[in-house]
Amino acid sequence: MDNDDSRQSTHTLPATEPPSAFEALLSVEKEINESDLGEKPIELAAESDNATISWPVVIPAMILIISVITWGLAVPDNFGNASSAAFSWVLENLGWAFVLITTIFVVFVLVIAGSKFGQIRLGAADEQPEFSNGSWIAMMFAAGMGIGLMFYGASEPLSFYRDGVPGHNPNEVGTAMATALFHWTLHPWAMYTIVGLAIAYSTYRVGRKQLVSSAFTPLIGEKNVNGIVGKTIDVLAIFATVFGTACSLGLGALQIKAGLEAAGIVNNAGTGLIVTIVSVLTLAFLLSAMSGVGAGIRILSNLNMTLAAVLALAVFVLGPTITQLNLLPGSLGAYVSNFFEMAGRTAASADGTAGKWLSSWTIFYWAWWISWSPFVGMFIARISRGRTIREFCMGVLLVPSGLSTVWFAIFGGTAISMEQSGNSIYGDGNAQSQLFSLLHNLPGGFYFGLIAVLLLATFFITSADSASTVMGSLSQNGQVTAKPMLSALWGLLTALIGLTLLISGGDTALNNIQSVTIVAATPFLFIVFGLMFALVKDLRNDVIYLDQREQERFGRQLALARRLHREKEEIARLRRRAKPRHHSEAKSTKARHS
Repeated sequence: MDNDDSRQSTHTLPATEPPSAFEALLSVEKEINESDLGEKPIELAAESDNATISWPVVIPAMILIISVITWGLAVPDNFGNASSAAFSWVLENLGWAFVLITTIFVVFVLVIAGSKFGQIRLGAADEQPEFSNGSWIAMMFAAGMGIGLMFYGASEPLSFYRDGVPGHNPNEVGTAMATALFHWTLHPWAMYTIVGLAIAYSTYRVGRKQLVSSAFTPLIGEKNVNGIVGKTIDVLAIFATVFGTACSLGLGALQIKAGLEAAGIVNNAGTGLIVTIVSVLTLAFLLSAMSGVGAGIRILSNLNMTLAAVLALAVFVLGPTITQLNLLPGSLGAYVSNFFEMAGRTAASADGTAGKWLSSWTIFYWAWWISWSPFVGMFIARISRGRTIREFCMGVLLVPSGLSTVWFAIFGGTAISMEQSGNSIYGDGNAQSQLFSLLHNLPGGFYFGLIAVLLLATFFITSADSASTVMGSLSQNGQVTAKPMLSALWGLLTALIGLTLLISGGDTALNNIQSVTIVAATPFLFIVFGLMFALVKDLRNDVIYLDQREQERFGRQLALARRLHREKEEIARLRRRAKPRHHSEAKSTKARHS
């Protein structure tokens, strides 16, 4: 019987068993570990030395810009009526889209930051950031909304406190602060994050041209990107950047003028002072633009942050410090608790009375930030090479939002506190002079007013410098470092547009051109929305993401093979233990029978 079993086993089992799945996987894993699978170098089309000027983009953009300027100067009344009508149509018919889609942007950025895409670098796998964290934050903050915070930091919370917001009564401090934060923190920076991330990934990870249109390659293909569709996207990007920047520079020049008047340096200044201010600052940012991003913009941005910190610290120490400290957590708490109410507020809110307020504030802001998104997004992409997607998303979304929160707590809190104590800075409601009224109510206010004027000037320079850099890149087929003269020419044109508007019509002209900018930039709401899908499609094809998925699949197979291998060994062990008992029982039985 034993002999039969032995012969049966000999016939059943081969002399050499094939490797198990576990052993095969181990063999593959060993081969991978021993091989050199380094990532291939990324060839950057944006760094090509032979990139030429894209005349199909430059010429239509120039014609469009000059046509609008000519219209505005030749028949200002007709221009104003047409721009106001178009602006009203956009707000009335697309207000819901701005409200809904901009909140989707915030959710999208947070999801991407927390996803498996987060570890992908915007460049080669081992590439390190070009700029330090401090310079990186300073540059994107200065380019993103420096002048705006100077202009509205004190006036906007004060306006909401005095007048109230839809569904709320006046004199609600928490509501006023939360609404200001809603307009200046997560929502605008989410727009910039999406545009910047899509362009940075397309440029530094895939190697495409540094163009807004190039980021759409996964959706519309290279043929359409290089054709009329792509050129149209880039023309609109230049158009929005020129007019959006010109309006902001105009506001900055007017506020500098108000600061000089508040300090008593000039009295009843007219057109000559405006021309002088814009001319001097234009010369400064042209010199900065000629020196490049790594020198001019970086140095000025660091100076911006230093001056802003000095000004904020002075107001914090000399102003109502305890009130400001109380407002910091209070404002954040009010923002969180009122977030969904603010995000869902439409023209139908507050018994249908919220429409006019929304058109003046929330929807206006969303359209305004969208008009800045091609410029700020592309600039942030330019300075973020080498950072991971998670670092990019969280840095761009949260750090400037945090700084803006502190800024509003200090300046908005001080303005509200002065209003409560009967020392109002509201005056005639002119926002451009309220900051200086606040500063001059503090000890040493004259000197802090001068620092504010200097800070406005440096913000003016860095904004114009950043915008001209982006427009130079768009004009030169997405060249990362465009010809300095080309960037300088776009910057000069932008300054001339702002100056022309200020001379020809003052605030009214600025409002008209601002309306045109928003109308022209409205398509970018849907362009940014499309960028989300293009970006995800790109990321899903990234070698790091694919390797990660393959590693997970390999890990699951390896775990399954190990489990089956252990089960097989356990069965074999039990059989080995059972075999001696079987022989022992057989011998005992045989002995009893004998």
